[in-house]
Amino acid sequence: MLTAQKGDPNWWRGAVIYQVYPRSFQDTTGDGIGDIRGITERLPHIASLGVDGIWLSPFFTSPMADMGYDVADYCNVDPMFGTLADFDAMMAECERLGLKVIIDQVISHTSDQHPWFIESRSSRSNPRSDWYIWADPKPDGTAPNNWLSIFGGPGWEWDGVRKQYYMHNFLASQPDLNFHNPDVQDAMLATVKFWLERGVHGFRLDTVNYYFHDRQLRDNPPMVYDPHSTGLETDTNPYSMQHHLYDKSQPENIEFLKRLRALLDEYDCRTTVGEVGDGDRSLTTLAIYTSGNDKLHMCYTFDLLSPRFTAEHIRSVVSKCQEIVTNGWVCWAFSNHDVVRHVTRFMEHAGEREAVAKIAISVLSTLRGSICLYQGEELGLPEAELAFEDLRDPYGIRFWPAFKGRDGCRTPMVWDVDKPLAGFSEGNKAWLPVPAEHQALAVNGQENVESSVLNHYRRTLAFRKAHPVLLDGDMTFLDTTTDLLAFVREKAGERLLFVFNLTRAPQDFALPAAMAGATPQPMPGYDPPVEDGVVKLAALDVFCARL
Repeated sequence: MLTAQKGDPNWWRGAVIYQVYPRSFQDTTGDGIGDIRGITERLPHIASLGVDGIWLSPFFTSPMADMGYDVADYCNVDPMFGTLADFDAMMAECERLGLKVIIDQVISHTSDQHPWFIESRSSRSNPRSDWYIWADPKPDGTAPNNWLSIFGGPGWEWDGVRKQYYMHNFLASQPDLNFHNPDVQDAMLATVKFWLERGVHGFRLDTVNYYFHDRQLRDNPPMVYDPHSTGLETDTNPYSMQHHLYDKSQPENIEFLKRLRALLDEYDCRTTVGEVGDGDRSLTTLAIYTSGNDKLHMCYTFDLLSPRFTAEHIRSVVSKCQEIVTNGWVCWAFSNHDVVRHVTRFMEHAGEREAVAKIAISVLSTLRGSICLYQGEELGLPEAELAFEDLRDPYGIRFWPAFKGRDGCRTPMVWDVDKPLAGFSEGNKAWLPVPAEHQALAVNGQENVESSVLNHYRRTLAFRKAHPVLLDGDMTFLDTTTDLLAFVREKAGERLLFVFNLTRAPQDFALPAAMAGATPQPMPGYDPPVEDGVVKLAALDVFCARL
């Protein structure tokens, strides 16, 4: 077991974190499901990218109704993934390779198989009777209020033993904990301490703004949409038809986050990254949760996890973030285990898959903040097309075919272009299919191709690391007359200009007079010509210069 870490306490600031989805990374037992030993086996690949650490999606004991986000034991490894000894061995290998380890901490809710909930539902008078959110029905027997579940239907489930409803933001088998009870907070902090003592470097906090609910159980008002808005559609999932004023993002959360931060501050070099899903309030919530150096270290939102890959959208999101998040910190990402892979979201046709994959990481690596990469994006993997009978995601099964769920981005990692199941497993079948299109893009097929997406990622992340200004330097956008994304990064005397042409047509960028003496500093894979002070950018091209 590892003990307290030494080193740079701000290592997370500007860090590059690689997300591993354990059941889809590497199987070493032949059961078609990835495991912790498989992660350990493949750590050299992750280290070769030049990242600073890994984020592990849940591996805790669970009935797996929601792929491990329904936890039944916070302090153990599910046998599907291995043992605590396997985890410790993985930690030791990460330390050898210089990789930090962040684990997913899912504390807003548990599984209905957790001993706490089994006790809580047994009566109204047991010691844990109010560890979850219980409420009496209305006189007509209906739910206490209009709150909805993200996974469809009411956010309440009737329990015949207690003759009450309990709240669940997700599946009915994922009851929400009552954080208004200080004993619940203490119990959760004890699980965090367990993993801190085991040497983990930090926590990705699932649904971090969902911990508290309105004590009065007031109804959420309807969401009022601007007819000209390009925001979320409301006709697939009714959850987005409500303005979620009362079932999440409550003010009491601030004090709990301070308690959590105080615990982490007892250990060296630890960090937290919160997941904030809060509609158009997300950046404001992020700013509150990361301000003051006494709550979360950083958060990410869903703002860049949209289908929009335009200069206007990126400039708008990042500018708004800089305006609102004045003394906090953001973690940017284009993909994760909950959204369609960004290559598919961003490309206009299959023929530009590789070009889109390359320019996406080039953009991401130059933004001010930390960044997360999702396994497989370094190969330029598109979203997998799956049949309904192959789905395992309850979210997708519930809303099919309008919404196909999250399984398309969770298919197994592809390692070998020739082996069955692309080298993911030596078994006969993987838990999700391995698309032939993915296998053709496997790691060993790209490893020795200089121009591959994989090697572009390595060179781009090396470029980011070679220029500390990209980690936390100031970022100033330039006005452009075309759909170009242009900004300057500046710190300690180093000034770099970046211009991204995210359109599918050539564009000219006239260097401002004050930048006439700029010295081209090409980003990996890009070197557009400059003629008489005008940068001649091809489609999906990048210009970089030292000022």
